[in-house]
Amino acid sequence: MKTTGVVRRIDHLGRIVVPKEIRKNLRIHDGESLEIFVDKDMVALKKYSPISDLDDFAKLLVDSVYESLGSNILIFDRDNVIAAAGPMKKKYLNQVVSSTLEACMENRESILSITTPMTIEISKGMTEHAKVVADTIVVGGDPIGMVMILATDRDVTETECKVVHIISQFLTKHIEE
Repeated sequence: MKTTGVVRRIDHLGRIVVPKEIRKNLRIHDGESLEIFVDKDMVALKKYSPISDLDDFAKLLVDSVYESLGSNILIFDRDNVIAAAGPMKKKYLNQVVSSTLEACMENRESILSITTPMTIEISKGMTEHAKVVADTIVVGGDPIGMVMILATDRDVTETECKVVHIISQFLTKHIEE
């Protein structure tokens, strides 16, 4: 673990301020949660993502969709592609989410371009020209991720639109319980 050289005092209520530069570099936004770890005499903070706890489950979901429909499918948390299946898997798995998709999630937007291809930035500097359906995963009113299917050589089907919505709703309900 590397040091930042920043020292902060704890106030009388036990609070500490995480400097703006660190929050910006780690893409920590107001109201987001941090997970606290303790190891001997060290306290570490990690950006918390409720969907990242479902990594293995998300991988099973996308693999099942790919096996059944042959669709490129990605699941994002607020920061990274946490699960992917199809030819785009190697390219995007564990990549940082683009600011465009981050803004879509923040605004709780869906993306629907089922017959006309669009150019969409998935990760910083990495774009696809495809037909797209995507739905934001919202838990307790907060956007926590996104499910996306991309079709580069055909239209997105009605079934794929429903699958994206079902997975988004399922993950929402699973995390809320």
